[in-house]
Amino acid sequence: MTVNLTTLPNGFRIVTEHMPSLQSAAIGVWVLAGARHEEAAQNGIAHFLEHMAFKGTTTRSALQIAEAIEDVGGYINAYTSREVTAYYARVLEEDVPLALDVVADILRNPVFDAREIEVERGVILQEIGQALDTPDDIIFDWLQEKAYPDHPLGRTILGAEERVRSFSRADLDRFVAQHYQPGQMILSAAGAVDHDALVREAEALFADMAAAPYQPPAPARFAGGESRHIKALEQAHFALAFESPDYGDPMIYAAQIYASALGGSMSSRLFQEIREKRGLCYTIYAQAGAYADTGMTTIYAGTAADQMEGLAQITIDEMKRAASDMTQSEVDRARAQMKAGLLMGLESPSNRAERLARMLQIWGRVPELDEVVERIDAVSLADVTTLAETLASRAPAAMALYGPVEGAPTLEALQDRRAA
Repeated sequence: MTVNLTTLPNGFRIVTEHMPSLQSAAIGVWVLAGARHEEAAQNGIAHFLEHMAFKGTTTRSALQIAEAIEDVGGYINAYTSREVTAYYARVLEEDVPLALDVVADILRNPVFDAREIEVERGVILQEIGQALDTPDDIIFDWLQEKAYPDHPLGRTILGAEERVRSFSRADLDRFVAQHYQPGQMILSAAGAVDHDALVREAEALFADMAAAPYQPPAPARFAGGESRHIKALEQAHFALAFESPDYGDPMIYAAQIYASALGGSMSSRLFQEIREKRGLCYTIYAQAGAYADTGMTTIYAGTAADQMEGLAQITIDEMKRAASDMTQSEVDRARAQMKAGLLMGLESPSNRAERLARMLQIWGRVPELDEVVERIDAVSLADVTTLAETLASRAPAAMALYGPVEGAPTLEALQDRRAA
């Protein structure tokens, strides 16, 4: 499998990976404009814009957009994250030009019809309501808010209800003009794709876009703090976050291995100690997430109100213990899980296309898989122990609690336990 990259004179990038024997392809445009690129008054507009993309263009109605892809058995969708918004499709090989034409159409020719804006406003408000009714979803918004207070990374992707209610067509047009520039777009495709043919098609669809200077988002600032929301729920929900390496930090691989060993699987420390041995919860896990210039190692659990204090204290204790007695076998197991997850996932053209775009966004190039595997293999027990010690003792921390959490320990109390 070969990765090819072409950059048009206006900065628009086309990256592809041909996957032999496949008869289908995943293709999409990743726009380097997500929730962290919003001004405070724009919070939620990147997500609103993603919704509006499918509501009609100057050449296709909303129904025609769906029918164009579904008539050939394909699939089209989009998502918004804090750093990118992606518009993508999965189609058979012969329908790749059609898929690209539809994606280009919704990016370049949206009409933002007033009636459709009102329809999607209602849909998004329902989505916000659904998130508020989902404890193990909304708690991460509150955690993010405390980790990055008064910063775009700390604001919810969906946006605050009052903001969503106020957005107008002019607001959508302004965000597009600010951020939907050719230098912030990556056309990524994997599977049964011909790079040269795709470049010719992309030139016809995007080469006339005028280049514009990139407006980088505000640098990340992890501050930390506590968010406690008391409500009569069946379970008390608990989430901790610690600042950890960003995507460009060589220690990112150590962070991912550490999170897996701590709480990423059934054999992990938190799962074994807190669920299997003590029966304090049904769900507990740890994960390492990252952005361009910051990262978060996160722990989540749900438990009964009268068991929350014990669960939180044991979590801190297990983090401290991992800093002192992590074993080579644990690191090797987590490493194997990480490599297997990476390689198995990349058997999918959709995951391949996603990886191409994300690597290009982060590093400006697409490293060979062998290079990535070598970096994972290079992580030592000492690397993981060093990171574990940092997270257990001095990394900035944030905590969110939701449910019957009146008696849950404060973040200050857990910080004291970290220092003890």
